[in-house]
Amino acid sequence: MSQLSTKVNKPKKKFAFRTIIVVLLALLYIWAFSGMPINDIKETAGQISKAIFSGIFHPDWDYVYLPDGEDLIRGLLDTLAIAILGTFISGILCIPFAFWAANNMSKGKTITSTGKFMLSFIRTFPEIVMAILFIKAVGPGSFAGVLALGLHSIGMLGKLFSEEIESLDMGPTEALTATGANRLQVLWFAVLPQVLPGFLSYTLYRFEINIRAAAILGVIGAGGIGTPLIFALSSRDWDRVGIILLGIIVMVTIIDAISGFLRRRII
Repeated sequence: MSQLSTKVNKPKKKFAFRTIIVVLLALLYIWAFSGMPINDIKETAGQISKAIFSGIFHPDWDYVYLPDGEDLIRGLLDTLAIAILGTFISGILCIPFAFWAANNMSKGKTITSTGKFMLSFIRTFPEIVMAILFIKAVGPGSFAGVLALGLHSIGMLGKLFSEEIESLDMGPTEALTATGANRLQVLWFAVLPQVLPGFLSYTLYRFEINIRAAAILGVIGAGGIGTPLIFALSSRDWDRVGIILLGIIVMVTIIDAISGFLRRRII
């Protein structure tokens, strides 16, 4: 009977514990939202939303191409170039970090833990924070955006690459080692053929993310389409805001479709 009562009491204790957690979370959310000026936010958000949607439905088509000066096409191409260069830099530089952090590529846990810590440290800082630092170091422009995306993506891609390396089949590696192959031959003929499709797939996925990030970095002066977007928002030129947002949507949609197709073919 004691065992039966114990089994009955366990679900009751779990239910009571979950109920307390839900109540505490509800009280926390209520307390957090109670200090926010909801009415002011609703009015401001409603006005801005109406203005942006008005600009999207009545875009400034003349801004698509201007013979003299910056236009939508140049801004989108600049954003695309920033994302490509940032992804290329990170895709190359993260490979040594990935092998450094992979558990099955090092004999000691200390070496692997150090590599994982380095990748975690690199990706701790968001792209915007890195862009602000590089803007101070090299000045505003596309170069700062490339450096920010490249450095931040090293941490993200390095983590994904190291997980891909850890999941590889060690059979071919052990077979080549048994036949007397050196480490370079093992890497070239046993490791890379297994991990390369995953590397390419993750790189393309990261490129999709960098396209969106590059559009945002321009808002703080790191080049790309974000720079004319923030100027249009500041001057309340909603027609120009509308055409810029449409351009970003079209570019991101096309890039996502192409990248998804390539990743399906690779995998």
